[in-house]
Amino acid sequence: MRILIVDDVPDNIRVLSRMLAEEGHQLSAATGGREALELVESCRPDLILLDIMMPEMDGYEVCEVLRANPLLSGIPVIFITALADAEDETRGLSMGAVDYITKPFKEAIVRLRVRTHLELKRQRDLLDRLCRLDGLTGIPNRRDFDEQLDREWRRATRGQESLAAAMIDIDHFKGYNDTYGHPAGDACLRQVAAILAEGLNRGGDFVARYGGEEFICLFIGVGAKGLDAVGEKLRASVEALRIPHVASTVSPWVTVSVGAAICRPTADMAPSVLVEAADAELFTAKRAGRNRVSLVNI
Repeated sequence: MRILIVDDVPDNIRVLSRMLAEEGHQLSAATGGREALELVESCRPDLILLDIMMPEMDGYEVCEVLRANPLLSGIPVIFITALADAEDETRGLSMGAVDYITKPFKEAIVRLRVRTHLELKRQRDLLDRLCRLDGLTGIPNRRDFDEQLDREWRRATRGQESLAAAMIDIDHFKGYNDTYGHPAGDACLRQVAAILAEGLNRGGDFVARYGGEEFICLFIGVGAKGLDAVGEKLRASVEALRIPHVASTVSPWVTVSVGAAICRPTADMAPSVLVEAADAELFTAKRAGRNRVSLVNI
């Protein structure tokens, strides 16, 4: 796992690095608070060993910034410091640190506490991953999508990149359940989810089950033509499954309607604008006859 060591004394970094390298961890180091925060953004460590007394920005301030950011607040922090008073330890733990080790530290104690908190982090990460998956289809759920949208919206705003979403709905799915039964409906949802996930080839593309028979995709840095093409590809891939659907008035097979929207996020826009636009285009696609793609550039 990856550990970030933050200390303004290079000798302390060397000692901790040697010790933890023997445990097989990937290590990064910073000699100041601001440098540490930059590294956290780029490498997302699994654990931070943080000194308190540093110039310009002390460890308390670093911890406060981490805890205020929902994307970084889950990274466990262990203070390793020469401040040995109970008041300092109480302050550090009350700010959200998972442990507090005083200098001069004993190597055996540091090793054991690091192992303990990394194991707890592994367990939390596993539970978190399970909470983010849709239990039926195995793809990400709406909660995971909402958080992914928030992250990518911030990134696109900073980089002035385009961001796109596609809302996908299985046509006449109630009729499918009524005709074939809910177990068959569940199997249909799993097949559609799998083919949608398979159809997203770019690294940043993301698909989730939005709810019921609806799915939603997120695309980073795609143009309007590219979005239209991938929407059509996803629509065609579902129809190509040739899942019988005698209750559909659109096709003898299961089909989907796709509503897509693209924008260039700005600081005064909310991420919900993109989803609402995609949902409105989904309604347009349904009203136009279903089994088609409707797109808007906002």
